[in-house]
Amino acid sequence: MSLGLSPGSLGGRDSRRVTLRLLGFVLVVVGLAFTAYVFLYFAPRVQSFGIDAYAYWLVDLSAPYDIPHRSLGSFPYSPPAAMVASTFSVLPWWVFLWLWTALLVGSIIWFGGSLGWIAVAFALPFVALELYHGNIHILMAVAVVLGFRHPWTWAFILLTKSTAGVGLLWFAVRREWDSLGIAVASTVVLCAISLIFVPHLWADWAIYVSAAPEGRSYNEIFVPLAIRLPLAAALVIWGARTDRRWTVIVAVALSLPVIWFHGLAVLVGLFGEIQHRRGTPASLAVLRLRDRFTPAS
Repeated sequence: MSLGLSPGSLGGRDSRRVTLRLLGFVLVVVGLAFTAYVFLYFAPRVQSFGIDAYAYWLVDLSAPYDIPHRSLGSFPYSPPAAMVASTFSVLPWWVFLWLWTALLVGSIIWFGGSLGWIAVAFALPFVALELYHGNIHILMAVAVVLGFRHPWTWAFILLTKSTAGVGLLWFAVRREWDSLGIAVASTVVLCAISLIFVPHLWADWAIYVSAAPEGRSYNEIFVPLAIRLPLAAALVIWGARTDRRWTVIVAVALSLPVIWFHGLAVLVGLFGEIQHRRGTPASLAVLRLRDRFTPAS
């Protein structure tokens, strides 16, 4: 990551700006060292890499909600999500894990766009831990960012961590009824399909969700949802009225059913918003990054 300094320009730089750049560089290096520690030292010893992804791979559609909450392999998402997840086991576990991890890593690179921002993203401790757990928070960020142009992606959020659907207030406040309708209709269609093929799972899921334990976990950021959800709604409403798309990403993170520390990885979507505000689509930024490292023919 370049510091943007040269011997001839150093004397004309504001010392505070230089100090902040140096501090930022050091923090990124420390963060990347933490990421390396997680995967090169911690993972081989603890051997729980992909613990959340394992729950997705393990889903048995005949009884997806039999494993108790917060136990290895527990699956808390809706029946349509269970239908999709039940197909993952056609692959061997390790093949699925590496493909799943590649999807998460690719999403981060897509968000970052440039080498510097990609390094910053991978240096964030909650991103490193999200990659280690293999949860869906990074994919939720993808759904939010894509959802501004392709609202059907909100079905993914509504059918997994449903409370984060508060972000749809963006369309309602802005009276973008077509977008709101597409998001809701896409979700309804997937629910209808599940009602046709696995109608009994809806009752099972309702019982499972209602039986969720109230105790706290060691890596949970505990603030009651009853407090967080109104704050998230207010943030989206303000953002919609003032054209601040980043508020939707923050609101989704704030309104997660449970905020694990690695759940903050939803915020990686803010890097996509940086690209948007620069007028550079993330996909174009990644192509530029590819060209930078591709030898000229």
